[in-house]
Amino acid sequence: MIEVDHLTKKFGSFTAVDDLVFTVKKGEVLGFLGPNGAGKSTTMKMIAGFLTPTSGSARICGFDVGQNPIAVKEKIGYLPEGAPAWADMSPIGFLNFIASIRGLTGKARTIALGAAIEKAQLSQVLHQPIDTLSKGFKRRVGLAQALLHDPEVLIMDEPTDGLDPNQKHDIRKLIADMAGEKAIIVSTHILEEVEAVCTRAMIIADGKILADGTPAQLEARAVNHNAVRIHLNDRTDDAAKSLLKLTQVDDVIKLGDYDILVRPEGRLNISSIVAADLRANNFDFDEMHVEQGRLDDVFRAITKPNVTLNDAGENHA
Repeated sequence: MIEVDHLTKKFGSFTAVDDLVFTVKKGEVLGFLGPNGAGKSTTMKMIAGFLTPTSGSARICGFDVGQNPIAVKEKIGYLPEGAPAWADMSPIGFLNFIASIRGLTGKARTIALGAAIEKAQLSQVLHQPIDTLSKGFKRRVGLAQALLHDPEVLIMDEPTDGLDPNQKHDIRKLIADMAGEKAIIVSTHILEEVEAVCTRAMIIADGKILADGTPAQLEARAVNHNAVRIHLNDRTDDAAKSLLKLTQVDDVIKLGDYDILVRPEGRLNISSIVAADLRANNFDFDEMHVEQGRLDDVFRAITKPNVTLNDAGENHA
């Protein structure tokens, strides 16, 4: 439903987006991750038809964004960064205006307005000037206009920006509920949001795709994926030295007086081998936990490859 073909955007000599190629299918929620200035918002603006690419193309439901802009916009719900809206209008006035632009009339218009207002939870502020609303409510007005015409494709730039934890939970649930019938791109800095709602995550930096996979696949690239965290009751140093002799062990890191982290070769699951070695050498331990890896570790390793977990103060045994 979304096809991006060698999409590039340059501003003078600066390349903001560099030859991106990817697709998004119906039922997928793609999380766009990257540091500030990575090219996420620029890419989304080009896909939505609000910015002309320097080269390459994008297609929405088979329509070329450059050649069929009206057809594309009929298919897209777009929540841009900052969710701009007319400050002196009320949410209901603004949404009625958007409904007119979308060509909604009669009963269909009434149903669409009611559904968007309910999904964005705007009923209590419908008649207040938008300028008087909190940042969170302004964001929800922007979300409502994106959902108004029940689009096949949703492109949302930081959809939960400015929302409180309860509101974030509600919007994430809304995205998850809609996911099966739409193709969705969500740009976010909140990694837990990717784990909560995204079926796929893409990390970009300097306008290039650096990683693309399911959240679980990316977590598996974490330096501590399948690492074994152990709490010993004594002889911590001896246990660490013994475990380092195992061919399946890459490294042993001392986390405290009685805690160690055992990193496996090739991120393999070595928990049973580690436990067997500890028991065979009579090391007294009362806790063992296998790490699954964390998206923030992967994100840092990919976007700042010179940063490792050891920079956080962990000590090698």
